[in-house]
Amino acid sequence: MSGGAISGSLVAMFLYDVGEEIRLQDLRGILKAPPPGREPPFRQPAPEYVQFARPPVVEAIAPLDLAGIRATGRVAYFDYGVVSLNFELPLSGAWDDITAQVSRWMNTPELEQRADQMFQSSMQRARLAVVDEYKDKLTEDYYVITLPPLNNGGNTVTASQLIESCGAYMAQIVRGERATFSDAELREILESRMSYYDTDLLVVGWTAALVYDTPEGAAPTLQLLEYANSQLLEFRHYDATLTDLLSRVYRQLERGTGILARWRLARQAARLNLIRLEIRELSERVDNSIKFLSDMFAARLYKMAAARIGVPDYRALVEQKLQSAGELYGFMMDRFYQGRAFVLELMVVVILIIELGYLFRGK
Repeated sequence: MSGGAISGSLVAMFLYDVGEEIRLQDLRGILKAPPPGREPPFRQPAPEYVQFARPPVVEAIAPLDLAGIRATGRVAYFDYGVVSLNFELPLSGAWDDITAQVSRWMNTPELEQRADQMFQSSMQRARLAVVDEYKDKLTEDYYVITLPPLNNGGNTVTASQLIESCGAYMAQIVRGERATFSDAELREILESRMSYYDTDLLVVGWTAALVYDTPEGAAPTLQLLEYANSQLLEFRHYDATLTDLLSRVYRQLERGTGILARWRLARQAARLNLIRLEIRELSERVDNSIKFLSDMFAARLYKMAAARIGVPDYRALVEQKLQSAGELYGFMMDRFYQGRAFVLELMVVVILIIELGYLFRGK
């Protein structure tokens, strides 16, 4: 099983955070795209509410040549401001060959360069549908290796058999490395795996995943992995925005909160709170963009993948900084109210002194 020829594909995902929102209806008109279908499909029958709340606009790209290899691909535009560009390249050969091909593609700059070129071309057409386009666009890349079910003596190789006989190769593929891992590291890599049937398997790493399944079964898994990476990208953006915002507020507070300075705090505090509320609203929109109210396997798959690539870690950072922003808002408003109260009290004292002056002058 470890020495025979196999075939599969490598899906290279390049995601770009382009703006606060993409108006999908406007974009469909620009690209002349068909109405949205139900995405993603699920393994088991599920009600209509198990789907993307607003399915992305998907646009196929013409086949292209990458180092003599014909690649296909598509671009997906998500309503929360993420553009995902996918290249699919064929893989074939023995396990050693597959491992070498994956390692080469994951470590070559050519894929990223071609993706950037395709992204710039796509953005020229989609720009009118982007709301508040970002000047600096964060990016993420992720790789998914898909292998169809293998046959051994007329029987389909099960997930447990594949792990037992080819686990070391699978770990190298997920990490994009050729080195032999220690037993402890091998167990750690293969720990993040999941199967629905005994003949399918998903192994998730932080830079790549391996999907052992039929093309029909692998399709929703690919979409959920793409969605998890788009979430990671969004939370990275929120984290960077809040870090910059809090740094500027701290610098302002370090200059002092004297009487006059406190009057400026109200305006700064209002802006801080507005951005804080906007980020919370945007993050909730990302969370609510897909629902797993019936398909529990898809929900568990997403949870495992998201944890592996770091979505909960960035979410926790964002939540901590949102909490800090809320506390800062309260602190700044307290200082403003104290300054205003002092000024009002001072005005009362001045008025009282003036009245007393007139009173004694009249006597």
